[in-house]
Amino acid sequence: MKKILGINLSTGVVLLLLVLLNSCAKVPTASMIEEAKAKEFKTPPVGKSGIYVLRPSMLGTALKKDIWIDEKCLGESAVGVFFYSVVDANQTHKVSTESELSPNDMSLFTKEGHNYFVEQYVRLGLFVGGAQLELMKETEGMRKVKELNMGVPSSCDNKYRE
Repeated sequence: MKKILGINLSTGVVLLLLVLLNSCAKVPTASMIEEAKAKEFKTPPVGKSGIYVLRPSMLGTALKKDIWIDEKCLGESAVGVFFYSVVDANQTHKVSTESELSPNDMSLFTKEGHNYFVEQYVRLGLFVGGAQLELMKETEGMRKVKELNMGVPSSCDNKYRE
């Protein structure tokens, strides 16, 4: 077995994976009951729509990125986390995420009684990873949400919004 710096290659790979797994960003998550309710994908109340913002991708595991809907902070996202928010229906909402140098915004018109799924994904940047938002198909969004943990509303750290 080939050795690098006195460590055999397979041991080095295992150590590297352990370091990477332990460096994942952590955010507060909801109770199992709250999470289970959100994963029922019920029709929102009369006059309302639901927006799920999710981050399923493994890219940028050490980065937390702020998420807002209509300038209201949902919290910081991390890999494997989703947020759910009920909003007024039949109007355009601004979904925003912190990126490398400035926020990225997405306009989303919501219809009454519908749920929408927005994927937040991290991409390479000049200094740190940036984030983007993309509307997902409902079936794909529901499938991915079922695999994630629900984040709880928390404060946003991004100074761009202050």
